[in-house]
Amino acid sequence: PENSLYTYPDLSVLCGNFPSTGKELHKRPVVILEILSDSTKNYDRGDKFRLYRDIPTLREYILVDSENLFIEAFRINEKENWELQVYRTQENDLAIPSLELTIPMQEIYADTDLIKLK
Repeated sequence: PENSLYTYPDLSVLCGNFPSTGKELHKRPVVILEILSDSTKNYDRGDKFRLYRDIPTLREYILVDSENLFIEAFRINEKENWELQVYRTQENDLAIPSLELTIPMQEIYADTDLIKLK
């Protein structure tokens, strides 16, 4: 609502009771995930993230690299500052505290050449 520019995430998660359709539905994400590619990664990390930070309900912004085993998870802390946590090994589990969810990196990158089976 603070910007006149609309952007579209790869995945957004909303929490609570909302109507199943309408513009209001897309203005209240709690978690946004972007899958990075060569053509989008700079925009997703820069200008797009600056726009998303104006969303008052947003608690986590997660960037999943599609070419490397690498995830950046930005989370808003108790002082309303964004903090970064990086995941870069297949032994890591991506934590998404806003959803009380943990996903193993091996599942995120399953069916890619980036996971080395033991």
